[in-house]
Amino acid sequence: MARSTTRRTVVTIDVSVSPAARRRQDHLTAEEPLEIRVRKKPLAVTMRTPGHDIDLAMGFLLSEGVISRAGDVTTAQLCAGTDTPNTYNVVDVVLDPSVPPPVTDPSRNFYTTSSCGVCGKASIDAVRVRSHFDVAADPMRIPARLLAGLPEKLRAAQRTFDRTGGLHAAGLFTAAGDLVVLREDVGRHNAVDKVLGWALREGRLPLTGHLLLVSGRASFELTQKAWTAGLPMLAAVSAPSTLAAELAEEAGMTLVGFLREPRMNVYTGAHRVTF
Repeated sequence: MARSTTRRTVVTIDVSVSPAARRRQDHLTAEEPLEIRVRKKPLAVTMRTPGHDIDLAMGFLLSEGVISRAGDVTTAQLCAGTDTPNTYNVVDVVLDPSVPPPVTDPSRNFYTTSSCGVCGKASIDAVRVRSHFDVAADPMRIPARLLAGLPEKLRAAQRTFDRTGGLHAAGLFTAAGDLVVLREDVGRHNAVDKVLGWALREGRLPLTGHLLLVSGRASFELTQKAWTAGLPMLAAVSAPSTLAAELAEEAGMTLVGFLREPRMNVYTGAHRVTF
């Protein structure tokens, strides 16, 4: 199994001191390709930080509508691939015989990687078909003061970020503010897939009464992933996109951006944030 970080000698330069340069060891976030195969046929390749790769593959298949529950997967295992020495950068998933195989022809768009080039209505319609959960009816409520403090909880739980400063985080929280699970990755969408894949394998879907907090911005792809997992709330420490807000409104999801204590912007579903 590849490491999530590696050490490298760097030259650090500080023009305010003399001498200005010194050599030291620095930690870098690992970034390697992961190929996801279904029934031994390549489906997708994503650049990710090694770790929790089975969860990443399961979360990806969930958000792409290939599977909807853990029982849809017979086996999921890391494979050797063709690299020497062995890097285990391949996950092979075997679906239950009752599950239709994913479409892999060139006309098929994986919205996680190509949503920027798709018109808004087409994207939203496609996600609506894939989501199995009605989040609009979720009665979840969370106090604004409690919500404002969650980014600090997320940051405090990021172990690898402290060494590298180069990872995104996604955290699943209860309405009481308890952190259920956190995942880090060089890719924002991968961190979310790792969280959703964990929830799928643990039999927790739909994620009624929970919220997903991400360390970056709230994009369309992250909003669609949250919807496919049945999450009633997505919060981000940075800005949402226009299409993310449109999709959240369509789904009946609460979308919070610029969540930085003591402030936040609630773009949709403000009734779930109480005072």
